[in-house]
Amino acid sequence: MSTAGFNSQNGTGTGQAYANGPSQNPVGLQQLPGVSYGMTHQPTYNPMQAKAPAPPGPGLYPTAAYQPGPPVSSYQSGPAHTSYPPPPGQPFLTRPAMGTPPSHTPPQSASPNHGPRMPLPQATPPPPAVSSSSYYSNPQQQPIAPSWQYNTAPAPMGPPPSLSAPPCGPLVNHTNPSSSSTVPPPPTLTAYSSPQPAYGSHSATQPPGPRMPPTSHLGYTQPGAAPPPLNPMLSHTYQPSRPAYGPPPTGPPPLGPPPAGPSPAMTSTPPSTAPPLANVTPPPPKADAQCREAVNSTLSPTEPDCQESDIECPGTLAGNGPQSPNNFNSIDNKMAGLPQPGLPGRHLGHYPSLPPGYQNTAAPQKPTSPMHPTMQAATQPYSQTTQPYQQPHGGPGPAQLSPSLAALSLQSSSPEALRVVNLLQERNLLPQGPIPAPIPCLPQDLQKINCNPEVFRCTLTSIPQTQSLLNKAKMPMGLLLHPFKDLSLPVVTSSTIVRCRSCRTYINPFVSFLDQRRWKCNLCYRVNDVPEEFMYNPVSRSYGEPHKRPEVQNATIEFIAPSEYMLRPPQPAVYLFLLDVSHNAVETGYLTVFCQSLLDNINALPGDSRTKVGFITFDSTIHFYNLQEGLSQPQMLIVSDIEDIFLPTPDSLLVNLNECKELVQDLLRSLPSLFEKTMETQSALGSALQAAFKLLSPTGGRMSVFQTQLPNLGVGALQSREDPNQRSSAKDIQHLSPATDFYKKLALDCSGQQVAVDLFLLSSQYCDLASLGCISRYSAGSVYYYPSYHHQHNPAQVERFQKELKRYITRKIGFEAVMRIRCTKGLSIHTFHGNFFVRSTDLLSLPNVNPDAGFAVQMSIEENLDDTQVVSFQAALLYTSSKGERRIRVHTLCLPVVNSLSDIFAGADVQAMAGLLACMAVDRSVTASLSDARDALTNAAIDSLSSYRQSVLTIQQPGLLAPACLRFFPLYVLALLKQKAYRTGTSTRLDERVFAMCQLKYQPLAYAMLMIHPALYRVDDLTDEGALNINERTIPQPRVLQLSVEKLSREGAFLMDTGTVLYLWIGRNCHPNFLTQVLGVPSYATVPENLYLLPELDTAESQRIRAFIGWLRDQRPFFPTLHVIRDESQLKASFMQNMIEDRTESALSYYEFLLHLQQQISK
Repeated sequence: MSTAGFNSQNGTGTGQAYANGPSQNPVGLQQLPGVSYGMTHQPTYNPMQAKAPAPPGPGLYPTAAYQPGPPVSSYQSGPAHTSYPPPPGQPFLTRPAMGTPPSHTPPQSASPNHGPRMPLPQATPPPPAVSSSSYYSNPQQQPIAPSWQYNTAPAPMGPPPSLSAPPCGPLVNHTNPSSSSTVPPPPTLTAYSSPQPAYGSHSATQPPGPRMPPTSHLGYTQPGAAPPPLNPMLSHTYQPSRPAYGPPPTGPPPLGPPPAGPSPAMTSTPPSTAPPLANVTPPPPKADAQCREAVNSTLSPTEPDCQESDIECPGTLAGNGPQSPNNFNSIDNKMAGLPQPGLPGRHLGHYPSLPPGYQNTAAPQKPTSPMHPTMQAATQPYSQTTQPYQQPHGGPGPAQLSPSLAALSLQSSSPEALRVVNLLQERNLLPQGPIPAPIPCLPQDLQKINCNPEVFRCTLTSIPQTQSLLNKAKMPMGLLLHPFKDLSLPVVTSSTIVRCRSCRTYINPFVSFLDQRRWKCNLCYRVNDVPEEFMYNPVSRSYGEPHKRPEVQNATIEFIAPSEYMLRPPQPAVYLFLLDVSHNAVETGYLTVFCQSLLDNINALPGDSRTKVGFITFDSTIHFYNLQEGLSQPQMLIVSDIEDIFLPTPDSLLVNLNECKELVQDLLRSLPSLFEKTMETQSALGSALQAAFKLLSPTGGRMSVFQTQLPNLGVGALQSREDPNQRSSAKDIQHLSPATDFYKKLALDCSGQQVAVDLFLLSSQYCDLASLGCISRYSAGSVYYYPSYHHQHNPAQVERFQKELKRYITRKIGFEAVMRIRCTKGLSIHTFHGNFFVRSTDLLSLPNVNPDAGFAVQMSIEENLDDTQVVSFQAALLYTSSKGERRIRVHTLCLPVVNSLSDIFAGADVQAMAGLLACMAVDRSVTASLSDARDALTNAAIDSLSSYRQSVLTIQQPGLLAPACLRFFPLYVLALLKQKAYRTGTSTRLDERVFAMCQLKYQPLAYAMLMIHPALYRVDDLTDEGALNINERTIPQPRVLQLSVEKLSREGAFLMDTGTVLYLWIGRNCHPNFLTQVLGVPSYATVPENLYLLPELDTAESQRIRAFIGWLRDQRPFFPTLHVIRDESQLKASFMQNMIEDRTESALSYYEFLLHLQQQISK
């Protein structure tokens, strides 16, 4: 395969930028239902097994044969999508599937007229009853199609697609404000240069050679300190004779004795006798040999080889045209376990003479202010301050695990987690404080340095040994990540980043040091050499103790990447604002708020001296703004040919912010008045997006789109699909999938050029967010939705828009990013949830990454973990900071492996399970139907409690029994069924439902849980007892109440926190003292109808409640609006809909739902 051909199919083979986008990877683009990223050898847990029909009743959810959804959780059901036609004269090359001849046939058109890409669901049968056995007792009994195959990769539908080359692009980055000031700045790039030749990566491991004495970061020997001995002997540091931890390594055998075998406690669980599913998941695709050949063939004999062709190990391809930004052509061609020998000419014995320097090596500190109870729970069990591991005299290193770990039982250490709870008798389940994340059953030394669950969390903190054991437990297994969260973390500068030569895992606290010179990977078990530079620790100025380096003492760490992790100078921070200026937009008044907010915060835009900005406005035409330095005022350039959009002056539309700041400020001051008299009602959003894409393609960057109506002109025009009369229909909700693939295709084009699109939708009318949201979803952007926005009629939304826009403008940002999640051998990661594009089977393309984005992945067990005591997961995020630094943020999580069902249940993380199920239900709603998703949620609760009753309980008792760790599971499932995204029988706008689905998939778990299960407090009797003292402020801590009307009192006032909205409900007989001291009104009757701000009164009561509300708002990146409501308020219905424990006309109460679960389980 020629290099030029490979580049052409990625849109860079010719000398021009993408015209209509590259031919994308069918694995990520077509997303055929059921395409699996890992092979599963065990039968899959089926939460919708064949069950006896049950009599219909309220709350019963019909089932249907389910066709698994796409792995990337697309909102769109329909034909596979391909990119636009290629530019004239450019061939449509596709990479052939393994073992097949190359094909140059263009992919099938993505037109919706070609019919569905998967069989339509079958007719809905009656609701199932629960089988009395975990598996099919009758071999002839055939299971129906599963609800979710959520512990294994879904089976494919039809033949697997050919693997066309994925688009290649740059990797991700994140800025650490606290440490960036101490980092030596990179050379300032005055102009954005063309892509530079790729640097080859250095070998991460090198054989022993001459050792250099420790020197300072500046290169001179530190005065007064003698260099360490060439061969220091540490008699008490290691035990080389100790058996290696885990299974034998895949590389050369260690010199010591063979590893010990598994203990009797870790015996394998007998395989299930259930019949196999009809569709067998194919093995994951191996590295493409042709692509690897292309990479290696272009390297000259003297160039270092990119050994593993990994995400953070860039390679280069010679092409006829320029490469796209940081185009890592070898990204998805990893050959795990097959290290390549060094090329001729490499000096294997040479080591860098400079030891690494460190900035901000202190461990992360606790936040300055305590967190909201729901969010605080995630961090409570873990010490934020990493304690340096004190190695025992003569004992193993910090990451050497105790051989007795296999004999540990969660039952002995966590009896509370398995305490039997009869849910029908214990009504008051909510604790006074936050619900903590379960603590994995690990040795104390490992637990101290494990990853913070607020960043990296698993639904099961005890991993089953086998897939059959996981199927028997019938609980979803997956990871929830918040990788770019605002943290104070160690930042390491080193010329050598130590990684496994086989699987490319970064060295971490859970590796094993066999001796002073060798370490064993905790993911693939390969034995690697310790580089000479890694022997020196600049923090302690000691030599010969690699286990004390910050990389081995912190589960979350950030590296400043050396030059071989980039193919060009890091891109500058580029911000393009795309503004709707139609009559409808001007009427809302948003333009004034936007311009003023940007003027107030323009100096806080993340960036450096290279930062660029640009503006485009649009109605029925596209308006560009020439902001070139030297002009006396901005020039508007109007393009009316929206069918063939072009850039009138490409070089002066994106300008350097520092050089042209006055022109930018003049434009922002004049924009609101420029269009205040417009009568143009049409919106050519599609053409404006195409123009913005052309403008940003050469550099990449962030596109911020502000839209107020349904696009109705030119490409991407939409028509209203919402029927207001069907909003509360009990039937399935229609039009949850996009009406056109235009916005998805354009998003994929943007992703290929490192452009992310953030959408701000401000409208009182239907705007088809299901279609418009694709532009953000597949480009790793964000969606902000402000229903009924108006500068006069809805001041609460205006306040929210102002606060969130300020956060959006000033928050840190990472450009040209990618993220890969690795896991221990035997585990497989398949379906991803969030906003991204799957570039290869396990690589997420993130043109922008922001600190408010969360992700989730589903996992399965490919191979039995009989010989494994713990497993590890590592997320690596490579990005370019706004200051132009290439950085790598690495999170590593370690969890124990268990072989009993009781231990699996004891380690269940019920909040993480609810968060993962919420993501899965979004996919199910789009690919199948809303009723199928609701039914699958209900069956998830039935199946897990049924498995617990049948397989764990030794004494059968009457009632609905659950372990204490799962006592909230039915409550959270019912809360999901009543959540705006999934509820039926209640009038819900289609855009609001779709936005709720977007939030559930995109929000980090701590914020999503408030959307799922709001918090209710009584606030008319706040006291300082148990209060927090933060920055000389006293923050009351009222008790969390059950979400039931029976907890309300007409004599009180109650605050409900739903995540995005705060409701302050005032009882009719509320004490006059509260009304006067807090609301400033004499009586209940005088409470204003649309009160959204609490008056700042100089009273103790007013200060307490305002401090509490302010503290709640400070715990999240978005701004929840406040609504003070009375019995007569229009918003009372919204307040009452969040009382999830009460019965409504279309949904069961919590007690009735428990009875329904008991009825199904007892059948």
